[in-house]
Amino acid sequence: MHIWVDADACPAVIKDILYRAAQRVHVALTLVANQALQTPPSPLIRSVQVQRGFDVADRHITEHAQPGDLVITADIPLAADVIERGAEAMSPRGEYFTTENIRERLALRDMLSELRDSGVVTGGPPPLSRTDRQAFANALDRKLQLFLRSQPE
Repeated sequence: MHIWVDADACPAVIKDILYRAAQRVHVALTLVANQALQTPPSPLIRSVQVQRGFDVADRHITEHAQPGDLVITADIPLAADVIERGAEAMSPRGEYFTTENIRERLALRDMLSELRDSGVVTGGPPPLSRTDRQAFANALDRKLQLFLRSQPE
């Protein structure tokens, strides 16, 4: 398992949770962004700076994610792409994107985009709350526990 992070929009508190988790369970963590990132010194944690441009980081993650990997992103199209490749996707709020719910999430995203394009103010997501952070940490922990149980002794 490898954890990939769509890091340009990932909240710092979520990155901190991921740093600690990667160290705790000895899993590789790669943050992908179009700007330089500071990461803790660790052979398990690295960052990749991609060129600026629309969806460049997303394409990098999609090209490198493998079946069994976990991608942390709030980007619904990126989640759909990595799910199609056999990886798993989870939002920074702890919501899993699955083959069962991703089409609905894409349709909702497209509808909200059309509303915004027509001048309707839809607002963005609410700020990340303490409950959201805890939901993410809990969902990540459950995923990592399943991963650890699947490893040979």
